[in-house]
Amino acid sequence: MKSFEKKFRKSMKTHVMLLDQIMKYIIHRKGKQIRPMFVFLTAGALGGIKESTYRGAALIELLHTATLVHDDVVDEANYRRGFFSVNALWKNKIAVLVGDYLLAKGLLLSVENEDFNLLKIVSTAVREMSEGELLQIEKARKLDITEEVYYEVIRQKTATLIAACCAVGAASADRTPEEVEKARLLGEKIGMAFQIKDDLFDFGTDEIGKPTGIDIKEKKMTLPLIYALNQSSWGTKRHIINLIKNHSSKPEKVNEVIDFVKQSGGLEYATKVMQGYVDEAFELMKDFPESPYKTSLQGLVQFTIERKK
Repeated sequence: MKSFEKKFRKSMKTHVMLLDQIMKYIIHRKGKQIRPMFVFLTAGALGGIKESTYRGAALIELLHTATLVHDDVVDEANYRRGFFSVNALWKNKIAVLVGDYLLAKGLLLSVENEDFNLLKIVSTAVREMSEGELLQIEKARKLDITEEVYYEVIRQKTATLIAACCAVGAASADRTPEEVEKARLLGEKIGMAFQIKDDLFDFGTDEIGKPTGIDIKEKKMTLPLIYALNQSSWGTKRHIINLIKNHSSKPEKVNEVIDFVKQSGGLEYATKVMQGYVDEAFELMKDFPESPYKTSLQGLVQFTIERKK
C-alpha cells in the first residue's frame, strides 16, 4: 500500500495549479482504501502482484474517485467523510470538470500501458454503477421496491465495484478468464454484504450505537425496511410509507419508522442475508492456495461485516 500510495500520488500530478491543488486535497482526504486492498490481496492470493496490479488499483481509485466527485454534485452534498466536498469548496462546475479529468486520467493510464482487459472490467463496473443509481432513483419515487429490485440496485451500485477490484486483481496476475470471473463473483458477494452492513447502520444496534435514520430521511428503501413492510398489514404499510414520504424531516416520525423495523425483525433478517453472502464468499475462496494473502483477504471480508462505521 505504501508503494501504491507513492505511485498514485505521482499519477495525480498535473501542470494546472488549480487542478494540482484539488488533487492534493482529494488525496489528503482519502478513506480506508479498501478497494485497492481487494485488488492487491486478490492478485497476491492468485499468483502474485505485478506492475499491472498497481495500475489496476490506480485505475479503480481514479474512476471510483471520479464517481464520488460527481455524486456529491448530484446529491448537492457539502461533506464527504467529514471533509468539505470538492463542489462545496470549488463549486459544481469545477467539481464536474475534475470528475471528468479523473475519468480521462484512468482511461489514459490503461490505454498507454495497453491494459485493455483491466479497462474493460472497470469500465463495465462504472456503467453498471450509473445504471444502478438511475434504477434506484426511478424506483425511489414510488417507494415500492421489492427485495429482488433492491438486490439488483445494490449489486449494480455497490457490489459491482468491489467485484471489479477482485477481477482486476486476478486479471493482473494473468489468471484464466474462468478464474477472473470467479474472482469477480467473489467481489460481488463481498460487495452485497458490505452494502447490507451499511443499511444496518441506519437503524443502530447494540454494537453500532444510536440510529442515524439518514436513509429514511432520504427516502431510501433498504433491506431491513423492505422486509418489515412485507411482514406488515396493508394499513400499517400504508401508514409507514406515508411517514417516509411526507414526514421524514421530523425526527420523531423517523424514530417511529426505526422502531417499526426493529419490532418487525428487519434487522435480524438483513443480518442473516448479509451472513449468507459472506458464507458464499468464503466458499469461493476455498480453492485459493493457502498464503498470507488469502488469510488477509478472508480477514478483510470479515472486517466488512464487523466494522463499526
